[in-house]
Amino acid sequence: MADAAPIGLTRRAAVVGLAGCAVPALLPMRARAAPATPAVLSLPAVVTPKALGAAMLAVGRAGTRLVAVGERGTVLLSDDHGARWAQARVPLQATLTSVCFVNERTGWAAGHLGTILCSDDGGQSWHKQLDGMAAAALVAAAAQRTGDATAIKHAQQLVTEGADKPFFDLEFTDAERGFATGAYGLMFATADGGQSWEPWLGRLPNPKSLHLYGVRAAGGTLVVAGEQGLLLRSVDGGATFAPLPSPYKGSFFGLLRTRGGALVAYGLRGSAFRSSDDGAHWDKLDSTTPMTVGAGTALPGGGFALVTQAGDLLLARQDTAALRRIPSREPVPVAGIAVAADGALVLASLRGMRRLPAPPLD
Repeated sequence: MADAAPIGLTRRAAVVGLAGCAVPALLPMRARAAPATPAVLSLPAVVTPKALGAAMLAVGRAGTRLVAVGERGTVLLSDDHGARWAQARVPLQATLTSVCFVNERTGWAAGHLGTILCSDDGGQSWHKQLDGMAAAALVAAAAQRTGDATAIKHAQQLVTEGADKPFFDLEFTDAERGFATGAYGLMFATADGGQSWEPWLGRLPNPKSLHLYGVRAAGGTLVVAGEQGLLLRSVDGGATFAPLPSPYKGSFFGLLRTRGGALVAYGLRGSAFRSSDDGAHWDKLDSTTPMTVGAGTALPGGGFALVTQAGDLLLARQDTAALRRIPSREPVPVAGIAVAADGALVLASLRGMRRLPAPPLD
């Protein structure tokens, strides 16, 4: 049985209520009426002062600008390192769970209902590239081309259930090549900046359709982390994937890559592991906390920072297995973390955005 989703409205809580759907009988695609498109995919996010206190689920950098995403399509921008925030205009109200910019102007956000958005002006405005309805149709078309009965049956289930599957993570290596992972084994890739997205579900050795919470890419290597200790790796740019030996049987809720190239996987019950060989071997890190680790980021000096769902920071040098715990002064569930251009840590929390001074590593 899969691990329960962490408490609170974290990125992973999007899966609550999605399980238990009946698998439809194997019938031709045309025999099944397409479900209605959810209204929130066509309604713009409400611009309101209350957005500054919205549940925010991820934050990233677009040059020196900070871009945070969260509930009901809320996107917040800060040009003063997280001291003040302004709301961007977004064409839909689906909750957004991840954000990734490759430069100061070009970036993507993804989230509920199979949504992927793109911005070419630093997050000021966004347009939709993919939603769950289109994603299910792409999976169905790919399955039909293979002629595999199991793949076709799974694709028909996606089409029947409609746009209810969330994406949890995004990774772009440049302005053209990117990846999105999500619930029930969803993985899509693009080689043209998101003008088209290709389903990769059939490439993954994930027979249980476990949720995929994190993806990181470097060169031709991709590593994916998910439920029940699932770790997958491709060394040929995504053409093929193989399972990796896992150091942990609980769920991993994210991956980060340090400035030195190491991978860090983190998740339930304070679990954190580091690999210096792209996931072939993992060393356990001493987190000194039983709290779930929900987000992490690389630090400029080569170390990294993790944050628990209680808001505690776990700081590490690149060359140590010990994590220094800094208790939160204001306990609040945190779902995202980024380093501002001035070195401060900026947290995306369920009660809006938080800014912390540059962390001490000594």
